Amino acid sequence: MISRKIVIETKLGLHLRPAGILCQRAQDFACSVAIEAGGDRVNGKSVISILGVGIKTGDEIELICDGPDETEALDVLTQVIEHGLE
Repeated sequence: MISRKIVIETKLGLHLRPAGILCQRAQDFACSVAIEAGGDRVNGKSVISILGVGIKTGDEIELICDGPDETEALDVLTQVIEHGLE
C-alpha cells in the first residue's frame, strides 16, 4: 500500500466532471484506489463515493493505492489530479 497527499486545485473541487475523469482513469488499474478526505475514506473508483465526500478547492486529500500496479496507479492518478481534471 502506498499513498500521497495532494491539494485539490481545480476551480470547483471534485464535482461531477472531474470526479468522473478521475474514476475512469482509476478503473484502468487492477489495484484498489481509495481517497481519504475530511476523515472519510471512500472508493476512488466510484463517482458517487467521491461526490459524497464533498471535496472542494484547496482541500487536501490522500490518494491510497494498494495492489499489483499501485506505484504506476499512484503516479498516473496524481498527474491526473494535478493537471488533467479541467
